[in-house]
Amino acid sequence: MQNLFTYLSPSLFSVREPYKVALAGSVIEAKEYCAIEGKIESFGFNTLAILFDDLGEIEGKPVDAIIGALTMEQWEIISNPKYGTLDLSGLKRREFTEF
Repeated sequence: MQNLFTYLSPSLFSVREPYKVALAGSVIEAKEYCAIEGKIESFGFNTLAILFDDLGEIEGKPVDAIIGALTMEQWEIISNPKYGTLDLSGLKRREFTEF
């Protein structure tokens, strides 16, 4: 299952009409979101993110962000779970075709 949204810790941004999102075995009401600028291996990107109090832990380390499928598609970021790597060639190229 892919995450469709990107999630971060809370800030002072809100949505006009809250909606429900299922994540990590619980359902939250999304009331806050923000526009962010991030970096993966020094390559910048921007996206909208839903703010979430606690994203849990992986291997005993807290999770601060989950990059969702819509963001990955937008920036052509391809994951390789077998090797735990990301193909960032689309992000590096920084070219877009709009229709």
